[in-house]
Amino acid sequence: MQLNLTFLVDVNIELSGHYTYRRIVRSVFPSIAMVLVTSVYSIVDGFFVSNFAGKSGFAAINLTFPVIMMIGSLGLMIGSGGGALVSKLKGEGYPHKANRVFTMLVSFGLVLGVVLGVVLAVFAPQVSLWLGADEAMMDECVVYIRLNMIGMPGFVLQCAFQSFYMAAERPQLGTLMSVVAGVTNILLDALLVWGVKMGVAGAAIATAAGCLVGGLFPIYYFSSHRNRGTLHLVHTRMLWPYVGKACGNGMSEYVANIATNVVCICYNLQLMRHLGEDGVSAFGVLMYIAFIFVAVFIGYNIGITPVIGYHYGARDISEQRSLLRKSMALIVVAGALMTAVAEAFAEPLARIFVGYDEGLTGLTVKAMRLYFPAMLICGWNMFASALFTGLNNGVVSAVAAFARTLGFELVCVWMLPAILGINGIWMSWGIAELLSLFLCNILVIRYAPQLVKKKSILHNNI
Repeated sequence: MQLNLTFLVDVNIELSGHYTYRRIVRSVFPSIAMVLVTSVYSIVDGFFVSNFAGKSGFAAINLTFPVIMMIGSLGLMIGSGGGALVSKLKGEGYPHKANRVFTMLVSFGLVLGVVLGVVLAVFAPQVSLWLGADEAMMDECVVYIRLNMIGMPGFVLQCAFQSFYMAAERPQLGTLMSVVAGVTNILLDALLVWGVKMGVAGAAIATAAGCLVGGLFPIYYFSSHRNRGTLHLVHTRMLWPYVGKACGNGMSEYVANIATNVVCICYNLQLMRHLGEDGVSAFGVLMYIAFIFVAVFIGYNIGITPVIGYHYGARDISEQRSLLRKSMALIVVAGALMTAVAEAFAEPLARIFVGYDEGLTGLTVKAMRLYFPAMLICGWNMFASALFTGLNNGVVSAVAAFARTLGFELVCVWMLPAILGINGIWMSWGIAELLSLFLCNILVIRYAPQLVKKKSILHNNI
């Protein structure tokens, strides 16, 4: 029996028209599901390695994964900025130009993934040493980096396509591909880490395979006559001003991801100094759970940014204002729910990863209770940056993202431990988000006055 999956990829979600709460949720849900499944990659690696290969391997992948993400996030920059630019061109009535820009950006992402993957594989020992790996962890760090680089071209493209699916009005395809890639990763993790006992190497191979599936298959689909979406890969020459415009517009997403991973590296350096391997392992658990929660906001922004970009191109101020107001309400509710879940289920969640060590479990639970109140406000700060990406104002978007992470959080993670001790490390994210909240509100009022001038949307919703 042949399984027909056409219905999953041919369901159309149009960018035009009025968006009610229900329509927003239906439109962004595939993007949220897509990012959630993609986030499973590192979490599954961590679960299998921690439980079947030991704390040293678990610490090794937590130490090196931020650098891998820093390269992969180039795809998010290309996709976020490019998705908004392509949607704007469509809203202005230039579909053929939109296809050409889309093709340029996919080609650019593929080449970038290959080149940077080779570079990081060559310098894996030096990078591991710079990240603070000790002698016991060094070999496993190098292996995890080098084997992951096999899948780096697919990882960059997978991150880029996350935004292009919505711009193509085919977000269900993104969900389907994320599920297929995620299942590939999980099955190979179970086989190679648990079954064959390959440890860190098995986890890296599983992740690379999932990335290749998720990143390369869409090239076939968007080139195929079966593609019934509004974006197609076409023959075109590279026009660098468009590539530069897309990358500049998506720079905030890249800055946010780079900064987040730089901050993670700084967390690990601080924790290695104060708590050693246990501190890095506890922080790894926090990151895995945060990946799931933050993925909701990332997925929402990926889904809503092309919609904002389309209505910006169509000059529909009323609909842009409506999208802002409804998005704020949805984000506040989601943040409150996720904070409640993290606080209520801190111990069960910690035991999934480190339940074999009572001392490490206790440390992780305490860290979670101090770390996750940040979820109450981080969603709005992330959306504020995405809003300006949708408005094709990459500079302001980058300022919001840069200040939130590399600015406020980096300062907090280095300064607060001197004042509050270890608790200061765990509280750094929340305090940084509180500072960002004030900045993001100022930026929206100052640089998007047309969206808030009728009434104080910010005052009524924050």
